[in-house]
Amino acid sequence: MSNQRAGKTHSASANDNTGMGTMLFFKNAFQSLTEAGYEDEAFYFEQVVDHLRSGGSLPQDKRGVEKVLGL
Repeated sequence: MSNQRAGKTHSASANDNTGMGTMLFFKNAFQSLTEAGYEDEAFYFEQVVDHLRSGGSLPQDKRGVEKVLGL
């Protein structure tokens, strides 16, 4: 007989919008758009990269998204 409680577990999410994968997506999108001549569109992806690099997370509400994009 064990006196130890069962541990709480949860399955890991394959895509939780955090970490290096998300950062690389936005960085690569910025570079690809810039190379294709879409500098105006690339600007917004760069805004997200800067926000994530400064320790921010992806917002869940409309106002938070507007703030990250500088709108």
